Amino acid sequence: MRILLYNPDNGVTRNFMPHLWMFLLQALTPAGHEVVLIDGNAQPMDEEGIARFVIAEKIGLVGIGAMTRMIAKAYRMADAIRAVGVPVVMGGPHVTEMADEALGRAGGPRHADAVALGEADETWPRIVDDAARGALKDVYAPVDAFGQEHKPSLQAYPPIPWDTIDLKQFNIVPKFFKSMLQKIGEGWGTFRIIPVESGRGCPYGCEFCTVTGFFGDSIRFRTNESVVNELLLLKARAKKERGQIAVFFIDDNFAINIKRTKSLLRDIIAAEAQVHWVAQISANLLRDEELVDLIAAAGGKWIFIGMESIDPANLKDVNKGFNKPGEYAAVLQRLADRNVFAITSFIFGMDNDTTGVAERTLQQIRTWPPGLPIFGLLTPLPATPLYKRLEAAGRLTRPKHWQEFIPFAMAHTPLKMTIDEAHAEVKYGWSKSYSPEAIAKALATVAHKPLGYRVNILISRLCFRGIYFPQLGRFAWVKTIAENRRTIFSLIREGFGARRAARSGSLRLSSTAPR
Repeated sequence: MRILLYNPDNGVTRNFMPHLWMFLLQALTPAGHEVVLIDGNAQPMDEEGIARFVIAEKIGLVGIGAMTRMIAKAYRMADAIRAVGVPVVMGGPHVTEMADEALGRAGGPRHADAVALGEADETWPRIVDDAARGALKDVYAPVDAFGQEHKPSLQAYPPIPWDTIDLKQFNIVPKFFKSMLQKIGEGWGTFRIIPVESGRGCPYGCEFCTVTGFFGDSIRFRTNESVVNELLLLKARAKKERGQIAVFFIDDNFAINIKRTKSLLRDIIAAEAQVHWVAQISANLLRDEELVDLIAAAGGKWIFIGMESIDPANLKDVNKGFNKPGEYAAVLQRLADRNVFAITSFIFGMDNDTTGVAERTLQQIRTWPPGLPIFGLLTPLPATPLYKRLEAAGRLTRPKHWQEFIPFAMAHTPLKMTIDEAHAEVKYGWSKSYSPEAIAKALATVAHKPLGYRVNILISRLCFRGIYFPQLGRFAWVKTIAENRRTIFSLIREGFGARRAARSGSLRLSSTAPR
């Protein structure tokens, strides 16, 4: 049987990073079946296109995974596939919480022939076998012999063949930008971000988050050896292709067990498996100086920190009081001192936010080392404590907001500002942080750093700009490059000059060598 695993686009940025679940399920598929992967973020496809694809490719089963923001697109694609007679199984955080919606038991149309609840590591082989026999069940749940929910161990993690997987579609450097960056050297004509997980679960239970509900509050880890081997595979591929590969550790909190994280980082260093990587780590865990030393030595370049707010009252309201805004500056400086910079995430529209919250937040950000600030709105996702609280209070304005995904649009009424004011705050934060002037200033503050390091920051800034200001076509990228042309061409000239100087030095050495 031929199986298609499809991940819908995220509705905003498209090409950014492939989703791990497809590669993981491909590795877990029983022998005798062929798996085809399509990530809509890299290969845009509409309903008509996917229907034609499954017919032309003789697909016998389609698996679709989606988060809440992508579920409307996922349902449309599933409907188109089922309309041509191909069965669909759906999974992911949204479907796990809203299984009746996907199965048409909540008063709406049926979108899936079957749903996979929770983590599908152990149920996926069963789903494939049942589909091959034409005997799909409605619901597949990871439960033990006693009917209790079962979380899979990550100790026997399947190897993912990153050395043979086609990654061309995931190069985030636009084609017409590629030739310019190649002049700089150091492999910057290609840049791909590869998802790797080392563990699952989070004990914090923040009010707005789906992680604890989906993965549980008990942390499970892969063996250090399996993670190191995966990094070595990616490092060898990058060297062979003379391109840039970075890893995104998708763990919801990479350092939740500091002792284990230090052990993993030491093993990465000992095996010389360092690649540039990004990870999500809570600010409170980055007080540990030794941990930050090991992060830098093991190849860590960017750390995603869910700061959420600079207001302690807001943090307490959403059960994230372990974040201490007074510590933010010291944490970021601790990282910057080791050439590790931060992706700092903020949420506007919290209950204690008032107009001007974006500028007040930016005033703090401007005093910190340069990083990548991102801004979003408080969003009540189904089944979270936040959703239940707002629903009980009658504050939901779009109770099923996922049925019509609108980027950066609130689904409830804030307490101390209007919805339109909250929208304006987010726009202000992005506009001020990712203007050509802001990007140039960020590069100027690290002018003493190596060229490759500054190029990394430039590409990251331009790509992160696309989260709010979509850069989905050639014209949009041309406009972005034109707006930042002075910064871009300054780095290109510097890179070209460095290469010319290196060649000149090499020729001089050659001409003076004894014959």
